[in-house]
Amino acid sequence: MGTSQIMIALDRGSAVSLQSQLCDHIVDAVRTGKLQPGDPVPPSRELAHELGVSRTVVLRAYELLRANGVLDGRPGSGTRISRTLPRWQPADATAPASRLAPEPPLAGQADHPLWQPWERSADNAIDFRHSTPALAQFPISRWRRTMSEAFTNADAALLGYGPAEGSPALRAQLTALLRRSRALLAPADRILITSGATQAIDILVRLLVRPDDVIVIEDPSHTALRQIFGYARATVVAVPVDSDGLRVGDIDRHVRAAGHDPARVRLIYVTPSHQFPTGYIMSPQRRRDLLAWAGAHGATVLEDDYHHEFTLSGERIPAIAADPGDAAVAYVGSFSKTLYPSIRIGYAVLPPHLVQPFLGLKWITDRLTATVTQEALATFISSGSYAWHIGRMDRLYRQRRRRLLDALHVQFDGAARVSGADAGLHVLVTIGGAGGTDPAEIARQAAARGVLVYPAADYFVGPTPEDPMFLLGYGAVPTERITEGVASFAAAVRAAAARRP
Repeated sequence: MGTSQIMIALDRGSAVSLQSQLCDHIVDAVRTGKLQPGDPVPPSRELAHELGVSRTVVLRAYELLRANGVLDGRPGSGTRISRTLPRWQPADATAPASRLAPEPPLAGQADHPLWQPWERSADNAIDFRHSTPALAQFPISRWRRTMSEAFTNADAALLGYGPAEGSPALRAQLTALLRRSRALLAPADRILITSGATQAIDILVRLLVRPDDVIVIEDPSHTALRQIFGYARATVVAVPVDSDGLRVGDIDRHVRAAGHDPARVRLIYVTPSHQFPTGYIMSPQRRRDLLAWAGAHGATVLEDDYHHEFTLSGERIPAIAADPGDAAVAYVGSFSKTLYPSIRIGYAVLPPHLVQPFLGLKWITDRLTATVTQEALATFISSGSYAWHIGRMDRLYRQRRRRLLDALHVQFDGAARVSGADAGLHVLVTIGGAGGTDPAEIARQAAARGVLVYPAADYFVGPTPEDPMFLLGYGAVPTERITEGVASFAAAVRAAAARRP
């Protein structure tokens, strides 16, 4: 199916995101009969090209639609409209689309859309989204005062085009912060401020990788990261992880199986502090193996220090970049999970030879990251407010994590296997004994009960486990609602299993 079969017109001036608009168009086409169960939808790359949008927009829209049972993707058959959608009456051409909801409606709302993107979930929904911190607990009053002070102290130069490398004050604070928290001795001239960790990763890929090169990633891994790497037109090779992290000893075999020489590996992407999505913490020995392999092959290790701030492990392991040996390690981080996502401030700590090329490309890309906000963040850190906030959130997340694990144990009677419970803001849950049950159907059944859960199958490049897997984020779920949410999730699993052929 190409877009010629369904009119998709995206409004770039709308306050609604392109991702949400695309989901709305597909859902509306299903409701009105333009798309039927079993119809194929375009490959993400083709649709992105036709609509003139980033492929990530399409991939995220498809991921949401799959999670809520609208789309069904199977190896070798592409992505199609689900054949198990509930039936609804044909659309009246004069009726508003909001009245065309299937029965029973998701989350008990007659005008609720067939899919449930996070930003449109019902007010009373229990949303186990994995990437959201406890935004309701953010010290907004402190931050507002800090921002006000930053604007009060700002001069004309600060309001203009500042240095592309970022605020000197913030870079100095990051030097101290990374030394204390990650044992990383990073002078300010090697720290560059970016608009989130994603921008830092994108720039590094552009700098380091050519079309005939190889990028090694973890399997499973985030779909958005795979697409960033895919734009480099290099070969992306997924290497499995285990409880010790990336299986470094398997890199050569997987690269050769893809038809390439391991000498062509230019970048190795890892999330060692809390592997996404499994939550595994890379062991010290595996880290040493990784550095030895990268040093011997002239590859750069890209360390995305995901969720390092929140850990339950007894001994905090330093960043890989803290002692890189003969290997080149580029370290990236952000404040999206520790503060709030829309702050859009990240950073990269680079080997000396990458600083100027990185800076040149960043200047061309966006000139600078919001300068006054950087000054406010520097003050927030230096005043002790950041450390106070992290300590407070750490206690809260420990409480929510414990409640989630206890509820999973009780509701699933030990059949739910959990990984990633030692760090971060989510766990990966495998439902034992439910092999053959469609994760998308489980997600639909949960949504009908007012609970949003997210299947993990799409994060795997290689074979997915037989039992259904879900990412359950607990950061933004009020502690008192976690038990209720897990009970509904367990009921959804039972209901979906009962519908299994």
